[in-house]
Amino acid sequence: MKAYFTKVFGGILLSGMVASCSCSSEGGQIQEVPFTDVHLADSFWAPRIETNRTVSIPSAFKECEKNGRFDNFALAAGLIKGEHQGDFSFDDTDPYKIIEGASYSLAVKYDEHLDHYLDSVIAIIAKAQEKDGYLTTCVTNNCTRLSGWWGSHKWEKINSHELYNSGHLIEAACAHYRATGKRTLLDVAIKNADLVCKTFGPNVDQQHRPSGHPIIEMALSKLYGVTGNKQYLETARYFVEETGRCTDGHKASEYSQDHKPILQQEEIVGHAVRAGYLYSGVADVAALTNDKDYFTALERIWQNTVSRKLYITGGIGSRAQGEGFGPDYELHNHTAYCETCASIANVYWNHRMFLATGDGKYADVVERALYNGVISGVSLSGDKFFYDNPLESMGQHDRAPWFGCACCPGNITRFMASVPLYMYAVRENTIFVNLYIQGDADITTADGKVRIAQQTAYPWDGKVKFTVTPAGARRFAIKLRIPGFVTDKPVPSDLYTFADSKGEGFTVTVNGGKPESMDVENGYLTLDNSWKPGDVIELTLPMEVRRINANENVEDDKGKNAFQRGPIVYCLEGTDQADQTVFNKFIPTDARLTAEYRADLLGGVVVLKGMAKELQPDGAEKDTPVMAVPYCTWDNRGANQMAVWIPTSKEYARATPEETIASKATVWMIQAPIQKDAPESASTEEEAYGVNDQWEPKSSHDTSKPYHYWWLKKGTLETLAYKFEKPATVSHVDVYWLDFDHYDGNFRTPASWKLYYKQGDAWKEVQAKDAYTVKKDCWNSLDFVPVTTTGLKIAAQLRNGESGGVLEWKVR
Repeated sequence: MKAYFTKVFGGILLSGMVASCSCSSEGGQIQEVPFTDVHLADSFWAPRIETNRTVSIPSAFKECEKNGRFDNFALAAGLIKGEHQGDFSFDDTDPYKIIEGASYSLAVKYDEHLDHYLDSVIAIIAKAQEKDGYLTTCVTNNCTRLSGWWGSHKWEKINSHELYNSGHLIEAACAHYRATGKRTLLDVAIKNADLVCKTFGPNVDQQHRPSGHPIIEMALSKLYGVTGNKQYLETARYFVEETGRCTDGHKASEYSQDHKPILQQEEIVGHAVRAGYLYSGVADVAALTNDKDYFTALERIWQNTVSRKLYITGGIGSRAQGEGFGPDYELHNHTAYCETCASIANVYWNHRMFLATGDGKYADVVERALYNGVISGVSLSGDKFFYDNPLESMGQHDRAPWFGCACCPGNITRFMASVPLYMYAVRENTIFVNLYIQGDADITTADGKVRIAQQTAYPWDGKVKFTVTPAGARRFAIKLRIPGFVTDKPVPSDLYTFADSKGEGFTVTVNGGKPESMDVENGYLTLDNSWKPGDVIELTLPMEVRRINANENVEDDKGKNAFQRGPIVYCLEGTDQADQTVFNKFIPTDARLTAEYRADLLGGVVVLKGMAKELQPDGAEKDTPVMAVPYCTWDNRGANQMAVWIPTSKEYARATPEETIASKATVWMIQAPIQKDAPESASTEEEAYGVNDQWEPKSSHDTSKPYHYWWLKKGTLETLAYKFEKPATVSHVDVYWLDFDHYDGNFRTPASWKLYYKQGDAWKEVQAKDAYTVKKDCWNSLDFVPVTTTGLKIAAQLRNGESGGVLEWKVR
């Protein structure tokens, strides 16, 4: 069985990208080393990958069973009767992604039960496919409840996700075929892909539009690699070229990166996952068609990303609105979105850019995302997930077993099994070493096979020993990536810099002696030697604790440092501090943190310890010990406070505020028209948060801390209410209105508003002593005749065509 897996995966690469286009000055194409030829034996990644196989994949399949994902296919196949389940037209992709991850796991470690389970669910999926190859269950099931997604007929809307469903079907089918040799799902995918190629394209009788939610571009490129059928590559290229043309008359949208042709794009905008998938697909198509113009465009967009929109954790996408990017340097921490899927997409994109160029700067971003922004998305237990990954929390964030929109759990399952793919690459007789993980790899170069064994405790220890075993003595090159944290560049731009002096250098020996050259070029030290079996390379990377400053244009990081050791970014977590609080701490620039390995904590981690200052409510400060843990491990001991960027002086710290009637209240949206003396039973309630956390806004566009917004509501009457712990007499409120621009609709101060108090089951308007104001960038105060009540309610009339929200709401 293993020999078969090696044959299949060795011939066709996992990512689907064969880098036939090389933008490297050295020439020659770079090939991935199949992940099935790389065997990990470390204490960091190997346990996580095994947990993914034994826990994450089974638990995700169980959630698919419980939430009706498989029933939807059975319903479409006519095997059962009932109603379509789920809330989204792309729910079909959840099983597809988990099938893909399960297939990768099968390729590494055969599991008969899992193999048979896949056979059973694939049989249901195959029966659900329509005769012409179409496969989107909510459409086949005529789920009118979801018709807003897909319209009244197939392929009607650009954002219907039908092509997104097709893309993930194809990705899963290619993985399953490569892992098992079975064509059961591959034949389904080919039939569906043939329909896509027939339906979309440049001809008069075809539909003219881009994919909407990209992944079909990557998927068709991968299917071309599996089948050799050029129509798949041609259609993938069509979707790339159609982006931004709007030839069918649809509205151009930054949300889908469809606002202009890719060759004209300069800034990364819109939905972060769509962006990462789109540019990964563009890289695939450009590589397979030898199109250097597209790589030039991708490099331009990439530069904008790493210079102005990349989080220190490798995450991308700052805003919950549209799940995407804000303007340059908007890198808020508390409200950072950093969707797990977006971090994975960032890895896909940077890996493809590396394959095209051989430049280590892309592998640097891959490593940063891998060790921080990606694996923070899954618990150490493997059965709970983050959708978004903030860099600061008051304890309101906690991983969940599943989501209504469950894209992230499935994506984690398919990604984790493939981590070994990113370790090595080959160009003719040159071997690239991109990641340092204990284990061995069988690598095929132009002139023969080479086995490389790594012995290391990385990322906790910087010592890496390589034993090189070629089939016979011969000359070839080994390129060792020297990470950015060694060369004093946290990321390949000026977005972040190390605050301390230049760090220690790295050392390398070959069989105990120094190499001829220690020059690092494009992020790599090249060892071009005549190698014989048993040769040993010893690399030592410095593992100092480094402070990081953000670019002065990143407003939310001013007066703060982040801490990094090796590739690991650290955070303060409340549970490790004496008072369970992080926001009142600051670590002066002269304070020293030391590293300590804790085998008993979080599966075995290096923690950082030192002395900090704690800001008191009266402005005084006191010494206090602090401990920082790897960001990727936070929230594995219960929800609590957390921060990555730590103040260096008390001016940027926040003393724990005294509780107020507002901070102790619960926050609700009450969905009902305001009617005089209307009973509470006539209203519906939805819990909200973000307006009573006692953070002081700096302006109406200060969205760096939690706030409430009425998403996709425009020109309507919207409400927000406090429920007090017990009846209280109140006579004054202060409201700070939200006001900022967004491509999906702007947020403005309301046209008008009223304040109501709870009397029995009714809401009554207060007797205001002042005018109701709707000013921005300041508090809007209202005095009213005192009332004793259990709650207050704001009723805000939004401006025509505009949405709105509240940053903070005080009561006294």
